[in-house]
Amino acid sequence: MIRILIVEDQTILRDALCANLRTFDEFEVVGGISNSDIALHTCHKLKPDLVLMDICTENNSSGLEATKAIKKELPHIRVVIMTAMPEITFIDRAKEAKADSFIYKNISLNSLVSCIKNTIDGYSIYPTSSLPKLPNNAELTPKELEILRLICEAKSRKEIAQELYFSEGTIKAYISTILQKTGYDSISKLAIFALSHGYINSKI
Repeated sequence: MIRILIVEDQTILRDALCANLRTFDEFEVVGGISNSDIALHTCHKLKPDLVLMDICTENNSSGLEATKAIKKELPHIRVVIMTAMPEITFIDRAKEAKADSFIYKNISLNSLVSCIKNTIDGYSIYPTSSLPKLPNNAELTPKELEILRLICEAKSRKEIAQELYFSEGTIKAYISTILQKTGYDSISKLAIFALSHGYINSKI
């Protein structure tokens, strides 16, 4: 029996996941919560084998941060990140948080069940396609993406330099490279494009 905890702030989706997974004899849904801030505490209390974790939950609490905490204190618990948003950095950030697997919410129930079983068996399931593309199909490095994210949060070059422990000149050079790769002549225009098309979500 696989014990599952669901962390999802949308009540209808959370209830649907609980109901559907409970139709499988090998699954026991031990709980469903709306706020990832209490996920670690709930794991200590309910002792699930696997957590289905939404990236952004109630009150904008971060499922990625909750995943980090769970994997640090309870590394034996498997965590599957869920999201409906194809934000360009989510997969890398999920891996950094030590999430075992990553799924989009538009997958079928059979695919979800397969992901859960394979994750419990020790496999890491991550998407290989359907990721959004930046202009010019630019491939930015993790550091360039981090800088673009901070720009999308309306931080100045000075603030970004302080946060990343770089000089302002280094940040300026990174921005120049980002613009060259994407074909934009203004970092502000690129930030607006990235936010409006879902490539970057500054709230998560």
